[in-house]
This record gives sequence, C-alpha cells and structure tokens, in this order.
Amino acid sequence: MSLLQDTLQKIQQPDKKIEREIRAAFAQYGGQPADWGVLADLTARYAAARGTGNLTIPRKAMVLMAADHGVAVRGVSAFSQEVTVQMICGYLAGCAGANVMARHAGADMVIVDVGVKGELPDDPRIINRKVARGTADFACGPAMTRTEAVKAMEAGIEVAYKCVEKGYRLFGLAEMGIGNTTSSAAITAVMCNVPVEQAVGRGSGVGDVRLQIKKNAVYKALEINRPDRADALDVLSKIGGFEIAGLVGVILGGAACRVPVFVDGIITTAAALIAQGLSPLACEYMLGSHVSAEPAHQEMLAALGLPAALNLEMRLGEGTGASLAMTLLDAGIALVNNGLNGERPVL
Repeated sequence: MSLLQDTLQKIQQPDKKIEREIRAAFAQYGGQPADWGVLADLTARYAAARGTGNLTIPRKAMVLMAADHGVAVRGVSAFSQEVTVQMICGYLAGCAGANVMARHAGADMVIVDVGVKGELPDDPRIINRKVARGTADFACGPAMTRTEAVKAMEAGIEVAYKCVEKGYRLFGLAEMGIGNTTSSAAITAVMCNVPVEQAVGRGSGVGDVRLQIKKNAVYKALEINRPDRADALDVLSKIGGFEIAGLVGVILGGAACRVPVFVDGIITTAAALIAQGLSPLACEYMLGSHVSAEPAHQEMLAALGLPAALNLEMRLGEGTGASLAMTLLDAGIALVNNGLNGERPVL
C-alpha cells in the first residue's frame, strides 16, 4: 500500500460530541453559543478534530510549499520566476511579511522545496523534496504526470508526519511560486464548476492586459487537458502545481493525525479542493481563515463548507491570513478554558 493510500485510510470522523460541548462552553459568558459566531465555530471544529475538549494553545507550524509553474513563460505573472528564490531567501532571513505574521501568531515557518526552478541556498532550514524544476506549461499539455503528483503529495504527507512527531498540533498552509494563481484558477474552474472569467483573478500586481493573458492560458489548459472533475488526481496532475500537491499532502497527513489546518488564500484553497476530492472527510480538519480579494475565493470556501473568519481583501497568500486566524483560535481556546475551569492554565 502506498503512503498516500495508507494516509487516506487513516482519516476518521471528528468527535461531534466534543464539538457540541465546546460550542456550549461559550454560553458561560452569557447569551447563546451562536452569539460568538466564527470564534466559537473555529474553536469547536478544532476541538472536534483533535478529539479532546481539554484544550491548550497548540504549537503551530506554518508549512510553506514552494514550486514554480511552467505556464509562467506565457507572461501570466507580473514577476519572473527568479522571484521565487528571492522570496525564499527573504523567509530564511526572517524579513518577509509572511515571517512577521507567523511570528505574531507564534508559528514556526517550515519551508519545503517541492519544485522550485532556480537554485536555492544550501540551508538546512529548507526541506528538499524537489520533484522537478517546475511543472510543464499546462497550456500545452499536462503540468505533471500522475506519478509526479503523487510524489509531491507524499512529500507533503511526510512533512506533516514529521511536524506531528515534533509536537505541532496546528498547521497553517502557505505557498510561494510564480504562476500559481493561474493554476489555482484552473483548478477552481473545474472543481467548483465556475466560468473561467470568474475563476481567474488578478493575483499580485496584474493589470488588464496580463489578466487577459491569464484567462487565455486557463481556457487553453482546460481545452487541451480536459481534466476530469470526478478524478481529483487527474485535475491535480493536468493543471496543478507541485506546491499545490505538497499542500494537499499536508492537509491529508494532518487529518490522518487529527491535526487541523488553516486554509489561507486561493492557492491553498485550491489544494483543499483537491484534498476534498480525494477524501471528503479531510474537510472536517480544515479551518477557514479569510476570504481574499480574488473573485472566486468565496465560492471555493463554500464548496468546502468553510466559513471565513476574516475578510481583509488581501491577495498576498504565503500564509498571512492563516497566521491572523491562528490568533483568533488562541483567543477562543482561552475563552473556553476560563469558562470551563478558571484554574486551568493556558499553555
């Protein structure tokens, strides 16, 4: 049995009884649990996934998967693929916005190379799980083979398992890769059955001319590859990215270990849609962080059944929204602890 198949079989239904108990705990402060809105929802979903009502502030990992996309040669991004390497160097230096947000949330950043095209520094903080130097141009044919897609997913599963071994009990999903909003838009068009015009957004720094180039690339990719919505692996391999596949693995690996994940922007949400296609139960281990300014993100979250905790009109990705939502979960856990037992320390 493959690692992917074994992981899928390990995913179990969360404890709904604990979920109800945690929601009820918010009534300790007066009113109804529903009055606490998304705060109660996040906390209850987290407790159900973990399978315990004895909550403490979890150790957090912001898992950032990095890879490049072959479709970038068509000019779908305002940035060259050299920027992927530059951004990773920024993460290593701790000076990127994503670093600041992760530190604010108390999350450790875990950087994984699953398909960066350029040369990365020889740094032990980068986990090397490179499948290839970027995907192929999906407007000409499949982005990757099914074997490569599975390899990238299993890399994500392995990273999730290692993080759990180290004591992490909450994951944030983050990504970096030039061209990945184009790939995510293609996945959205297929998995959410929305028109390409609605699925494709501006991403970062894209004007009207480049936006049309992105749309044309997605139209071409769907026409040539004809991805099968009923086969999530087919969709991933034909129009996905290595970092998206890696994130699918993190979601599934986390779910198998009862460790929830915060979904971030459209790229990580595209990964969540693929994970849902492979295991509908995986959605029970997902937490919504924010709804981005990208046009189809709300539809993506709705397809997953995830309410967004925040609406900040951000397009950044890189786990920034997930970091902010982590602080809300911490607040919810603190409220539950005080309401159930004022003597219990919050660790």
